Amino acid sequence: MISLKDRLECIYSQYNKREYINPDPLLFLYDYPEKKNREVAGFIAACLAYGRVELIMETVATVLGKLDPTPFDYLMGQTKKDMANDFKDFQYRFANDVHLVNLLWGIREVLKRFSSLENCFYTGMTPEDETIIPGLVFLFEQINRNKDIGHLLADPQKKSACKRSLLFLRWMVRKDQVDPGGWEKISPSLLIVPLDTHMHKIGMMLGFTKRKSPDMKTALEITQGFRQVLREDPVKYDFCLTRFGIRRGLNMDHLHHVIYT
Repeated sequence: MISLKDRLECIYSQYNKREYINPDPLLFLYDYPEKKNREVAGFIAACLAYGRVELIMETVATVLGKLDPTPFDYLMGQTKKDMANDFKDFQYRFANDVHLVNLLWGIREVLKRFSSLENCFYTGMTPEDETIIPGLVFLFEQINRNKDIGHLLADPQKKSACKRSLLFLRWMVRKDQVDPGGWEKISPSLLIVPLDTHMHKIGMMLGFTKRKSPDMKTALEITQGFRQVLREDPVKYDFCLTRFGIRRGLNMDHLHHVIYT
């Protein structure tokens, strides 16, 4: 009998490829070979990754376009007034120019204090931590000192699944044909699945959760299910599995057939 891990590995080898990425804000990270620029660009892209994908791509391109060619240098070299000028009248769904500028300034302050987002995140971790939540909480607190970034960054201490933050961590901590990596201090074994509607359905299909609320508790249950399959890299199958339901011609019925027949 073919094991679940073997079936997931088969799906991974078939769909975990760059040709299946577009349209996805992950694409923007490939434009930045230097880690210091990639983590900044990736963090901003992840914070804006909500709503219709076409608008996400357009908005991220607009914001990063003002930070290019080196987002790190932009943040370190501009005053808050300069940023407010550059993003005057910015509006994307719930986010306005004040939210965005406060987010950018919060990132800048973290870079000044810790040299990188990775160092800040890692400072919040201890060897005893079983997930990346403590690092996520610390990073949020350091960036959110301005207290007015709106919905751009979720608070991990609340019930939110923090999908966009966890997506960013997958991009930066894992490294394969899809995830570009760059962060080397955090083990992929500590990652939590970025819970969207697709992964929620998949988690229920696989029997990893029965919870109907797409919150952090559900994300942790689904992650624990994947840990039973692959303890050292529980988020490995996130990208390839969520193509079902996102990509045309790949739906949940197809995925169910692949896994259970």
